[in-house]
Amino acid sequence: MKSRVGWNAFPGCVALAIVVSIVPLPARPQGKTSGREWPVAEPTAVGLDSGALGALDVDIAAGKYGLVDSLLIIRDGKQAQARSYAHDYGRIYGELAKHEGPLNHDVSGPYNYFSAEFHPYYQHSDLHTMQSVSKTVTSITIGIAMSRKEFPADLDAPILKYFDDYKIANLDERKRRITLRNLLTMTAGLEWNEDLPYNDPKNSADVMEATHDWVQYVINQPMAAEPGKVFAYSSGVTQLLSHIFKKATGKSVDEYAAQSLFQPLGIRYHWKHSPTGLPDTEGGLYISSASLAKIGFLFLKNGMWEGRQIVPAEWVKASVVSAMSVEDEGRHWGYGFQWWLQPWGKSPGKFAWAARGFGGQELRVVPEYNLIVVLTGWDILPSAAEPRHDELERVIAAVKKTAP
Repeated sequence: MKSRVGWNAFPGCVALAIVVSIVPLPARPQGKTSGREWPVAEPTAVGLDSGALGALDVDIAAGKYGLVDSLLIIRDGKQAQARSYAHDYGRIYGELAKHEGPLNHDVSGPYNYFSAEFHPYYQHSDLHTMQSVSKTVTSITIGIAMSRKEFPADLDAPILKYFDDYKIANLDERKRRITLRNLLTMTAGLEWNEDLPYNDPKNSADVMEATHDWVQYVINQPMAAEPGKVFAYSSGVTQLLSHIFKKATGKSVDEYAAQSLFQPLGIRYHWKHSPTGLPDTEGGLYISSASLAKIGFLFLKNGMWEGRQIVPAEWVKASVVSAMSVEDEGRHWGYGFQWWLQPWGKSPGKFAWAARGFGGQELRVVPEYNLIVVLTGWDILPSAAEPRHDELERVIAAVKKTAP
């Protein structure tokens, strides 16, 4: 399993083209961001240690956590801390933006991951690239559509009926048994490798993004395992969900999400499309940090938003139940329906619900403490010093256990 930061990060799409050692400069703290979308409370008013949170803010601004763009902490539905950190990405990545490579298949467009026009902010707005958090939002959208009978699919029915118009290579009985559940839980069994360095020409996610028809590339892959038996993180299988959703509903995932998820929550967004016009469900979403926190709060409240059931409670529950265990540095993470279950604390069985994306996009929901932690960033290249990754543990440690 890959960690949050650049060279080893979970890609929303792809990662490293060439190995370049960049030591991030300390960021300039930008002060508190606007509290328009969340009621604001002092940390102590919601049972958080302001000194501990201040120390974390100082360390982020000093560059100890790499290229972090924002930190947002929500407790009991109130904004306890909101900080942003300025980085000159045009200077940091400007030269690399001029040259084609695995992180730059599109020098003048949105698939140039070094372009300051598109990364990390969409055309210099407050809409931040979410990368693989797009996978989580795709899963949520599928759950909504299924509950409304507008996606009349059985999670355990084979998916190949949605590919009648494709000539599929490497077709065998195992491939015929792939289900929607297998795609949602990254257990499709298709041959896929995103564990390689991203300058390796065999990296599957990078090769996919270099093709015109991503869906064709993915569905053509040979089988490496029986569906449902082996976890293999795959941006490709989430892109298959984009195709299946369109075939099943007649609508694109982004269109449906706009109506059924973003509009009720008051979320502004931009969503990139693949070369064939399908929404990039593996990494194309842009929203703000405050909007990402809304998605976390929606799940914290079992799919309810302002008295309205947006996501079925049953889908929320199923999404954050681990279907597979994934080991990372001696700890066992879980994986549900495009949600990570991140272990925390010393006791086994304690998990934060996490949506994670390449470059430092992190949503963590800690139900035990009614706590949401959001980070965004654009740490896509390796640095001389490995950044810290303990921000969630530090925020949890700031919870005053005597607080209501």
